[in-house]
Amino acid sequence: MATTAPAHPVDEVPPVRQLAAFGLQHVLAMYAGAVAVPLIVGGAMKLSPADLAYLITADLLVCGIATLIQCVGFWRFGARLPIMQGCTFAAVSPMVLIGTTGGGLPAIYGSVIVAGLAIVLLAPVFGRLLRFFPPLVTGTVILIIGVSLLPVAGNWAAGGVGSKDFGEPRNLALAGFVLAVVLGVQRFAPAFLRRVAVLVGIAVGLAVAMPFGFTDFGGVGDADWVGISTPFHFGAPSFHASAIVSMLVVALVTMTETTGDFIAVGEMTGRPIEPRTLADGLRADGLSTVLGGVFNTFPYTAFAQNVGLVGMTRVRSRWVVAAAGGVLVVLGLLPKLGAVVAAIPAPVLGGAGLVMFGTVAASGLRTLTEVDFKGNNNLTVVAVSVAIGMLPVGVPTVYEKFPDWFQTVMNSGISAGCLTAIVLNLLFNHLPGRAGSAETGRTEPEGAPAGA
Repeated sequence: MATTAPAHPVDEVPPVRQLAAFGLQHVLAMYAGAVAVPLIVGGAMKLSPADLAYLITADLLVCGIATLIQCVGFWRFGARLPIMQGCTFAAVSPMVLIGTTGGGLPAIYGSVIVAGLAIVLLAPVFGRLLRFFPPLVTGTVILIIGVSLLPVAGNWAAGGVGSKDFGEPRNLALAGFVLAVVLGVQRFAPAFLRRVAVLVGIAVGLAVAMPFGFTDFGGVGDADWVGISTPFHFGAPSFHASAIVSMLVVALVTMTETTGDFIAVGEMTGRPIEPRTLADGLRADGLSTVLGGVFNTFPYTAFAQNVGLVGMTRVRSRWVVAAAGGVLVVLGLLPKLGAVVAAIPAPVLGGAGLVMFGTVAASGLRTLTEVDFKGNNNLTVVAVSVAIGMLPVGVPTVYEKFPDWFQTVMNSGISAGCLTAIVLNLLFNHLPGRAGSAETGRTEPEGAPAGA
């Protein structure tokens, strides 16, 4: 009697009850980051509250669609891995500049559409670059992703950037309480609850926060029940050369960041990224970015916040994240539900974020344990790459005197650290006459291929 091979954990479909709980956990982990880009861009352009609300609902809708494309996939679109999609922060500064001085929202959307098409065309090229990502580089990049996210969790824990009570002890106490709940659930709770430790921590934190005045549900009453995003709501896109060039630079940066996120998820799920998988995933990013330009939102990329959640919960099913994408679609169509999620206090998210983002960094360290650091320069590669990657995180204004294109690349600690790691690995391990490979530290013959 023939037996069927068991499905890989990435392809397993959990029961509906678990799908809902795990999916909601992913939504809560990324919601604040998902709505931040439209809030920042819309606020800089001084949009009306109605237009700002429209931007947010459109963003949530396309976030959900983009996540479904990435996780479920069709033809050559989608990595078919548990990867959540959201607006990239790398595009914020260029979009604010375009929107305020270079043609408004129509010019932003024109450049976003062109950038999305460029990503689709360039995806196969990036797919062939995986040989430049041996464990030395991938471990370093994953470490940088995790560490660069920790200030986000810190800002949430302190009350959220711009809040009047930022840094108040009660905010940090609430974040610490949520962190303690998450750790307690992971240590002492039954197996199922351990997998939704972040969701439990957020729920308990919200229950504690409400009587102490941490949150306000007033916005729920003001929100509409139904909101439909229509193509080109703010007018037909316009195409300006300078705006397109800026967004093409952003596209290259986000493709580099996304490659690091894909590799991290591949490591965590036990399904290593292959060139075709990377190309399919990047192609999905490009399609989602085109949809963003059509449906009044912005460029899309893999969300590193949720990479940490995959590693922490060990729930590797892509259908869980697909369920989260479905929740985002519903939130985008029902603004009142979105307002309920938006009312979760920042310190509650901060306490959970400390665990999730730290998990990403720890996964990078685990990957680096595969690397030989004896008798070679691999330690230098890691040290300098992390230093360059952390520079814009620790000193956000360090590159403000440089040209815009340089700032777009280097102000992203992930892309800066990734490029540095690739270049230094080639310099120390693969140029003719250098000794010690990235993986084993053995001497390579002259002309050894990169990443061998």
